[in-house]
Amino acid sequence: MCLAVPGEILSTSGEDAARTGMISFGGTTKEASLAFVPEAKIGDYVLVHAGFAIGVVDAEEAAQTLEYFREIDRLGELEPPK
Repeated sequence: MCLAVPGEILSTSGEDAARTGMISFGGTTKEASLAFVPEAKIGDYVLVHAGFAIGVVDAEEAAQTLEYFREIDRLGELEPPK
């Protein structure tokens, strides 16, 4: 199973295949390659998998996906049935 996490582009550097961005994932910031999404710009939300942005998504879709992750995290805090 593959998992891509949405994040907001805070800054970019480099060009073409060497283009990267600092991506905010709701409090955590990581660098990712933007080579596959040349149209992405600062303020856009991208889906990141294994260090590569693989698609641009709108802010609403990104927020909904992040909310799903928070819900999954809360499920992990529940006690298992006895």
